[in-house]
Amino acid sequence: MKEHWKKLASRIVYRNRIAALREDRYHFLPNDIVKDFFVLEFSDWVNIIPMTGDGRIVMIHQFRHGTDSETLEIPGGLIDDHEPGPKTAALRELEEETGYTSTDVIHLGTVEPNPAIQTNRCHTYLARNVRLKGDQHLDPTESIQVELMEKSAVYEKLRRGEITHGLVVAAFAHLMLFEGLHS
Repeated sequence: MKEHWKKLASRIVYRNRIAALREDRYHFLPNDIVKDFFVLEFSDWVNIIPMTGDGRIVMIHQFRHGTDSETLEIPGGLIDDHEPGPKTAALRELEEETGYTSTDVIHLGTVEPNPAIQTNRCHTYLARNVRLKGDQHLDPTESIQVELMEKSAVYEKLRRGEITHGLVVAAFAHLMLFEGLHS
């Protein structure tokens, strides 16, 4: 369907260190409509499911400004421009946010968080046999509480809708598919 759309113009309306807001003008050829669309440009993101040797998941609690609420999540964040790839970023986020590390890391999958208005992808990893290496190394505006949870308890929270971050839900869907294929 891309052939139905002709881009007429594009400009950055706003930019900061995390995102840019781009305005694109398109001509929708089948109905001869010209319309403006707004797109959020982000760097790609990562998230990582940290699993201990005995099968517990290292979860994190943090405040999210978008929903003005505390969420239960897995470690994750932006891929820095200087990083060689998403796996490096996932391991960095794991250690920064939890103090845990792993040498057994598997890529589970990649999703597009919202292709209607965003340019980025989110890469999900599984870190097996994580071990506590040291303290958290949080950003100056982060406050994160770590909690070890049985995997069954995490799945129950997902079923009850107590884990609401869409990218975290997608990460566990990737994990369930991986486990189903490798069981």
